[in-house]
Amino acid sequence: MKILLTRRLHDFAIKELKKRYQVEIHTGKIPMPKNLLMSKIRDKDGLICYPYDKIDADVISAGSSLKAISTFSVGYDHINVNAASRRGIVVSYTPEVLTRATADLTIALMLDLFRRVNEGDKMIRKGRWKTILGPYEFLGSDLYGKTLGIFGMGRIGMAVAKRASGFEMKVLYHNRKRILPQKEKSLNVKYVSFDELFRRSDVISIHAPHTPKTHEMINLKLLKKMKKTSFLVNTARGKIINEKDLATALKRKIISGAALDVFGNEPIDGSNPLTRLPNVVITPHIGSATVETRRKMAEIAVQNLVLSLSGKKPIYQVKVESSRLDRP
Repeated sequence: MKILLTRRLHDFAIKELKKRYQVEIHTGKIPMPKNLLMSKIRDKDGLICYPYDKIDADVISAGSSLKAISTFSVGYDHINVNAASRRGIVVSYTPEVLTRATADLTIALMLDLFRRVNEGDKMIRKGRWKTILGPYEFLGSDLYGKTLGIFGMGRIGMAVAKRASGFEMKVLYHNRKRILPQKEKSLNVKYVSFDELFRRSDVISIHAPHTPKTHEMINLKLLKKMKKTSFLVNTARGKIINEKDLATALKRKIISGAALDVFGNEPIDGSNPLTRLPNVVITPHIGSATVETRRKMAEIAVQNLVLSLSGKKPIYQVKVESSRLDRP
């Protein structure tokens, strides 16, 4: 069998794949240009892709021999799962393993916003720290005791809620479906409406999938419902936020600040207005970027593909019913 990797994977993973298959690895422009992807996929039985690769109906149709798609990500909105299903192509992904790393980054971004860590670092590096700071200068806020609003109470949302308990935060959440009462009790979280979540929270953390329903649903109208002292954190999917509206809200001080690990189109550069705002903390999509997590993701991506091509069920298979467009 032949497989295609849209980008190089860990050496141990490639070695494992080469024991079983003819492996072709794309080494050019990232993401792999669509025309090239369609050309290369024609004779391939399997594909390992990444969240920035658009595996649409055209690509799937071009893969006449394609039997399995394994994505190196927890999200799979970049894959047309329904088109794959109609062809009998198994689609697999890598959830759970990156939950801890992404939840850790979420808390780190909150701390940065509340305590102005990145802002202070820039002040020193630019030579602006001229005197010892007085009792009323460069003040941040305590994370302790604040109200955290979690939008999307899946694996990562729950992990963030657990970490928030260490700061004795009050945790509200909104999800497509309310979680079980016993789970709410164990996490010490309270279900509220979507609007109430944004009105009451001191910091909103996004952990919902990107779907047509959630596309740019966080807009200026919604941001105006937040407290002026509140913050927004996104480690989920960039397209959930209308970035133009967010920039407007930050410029007008409608909210105090934002921390973003994901963006509508990646990578971004200095031309993005969000990069020029002092009340924004930005990171280059590093939610799962730890040595331990990325290695485990590679292991799972390979295992998923091997199992699928062997006619067995992968460790984590995307089901057509779970890819509906009405989440969260």
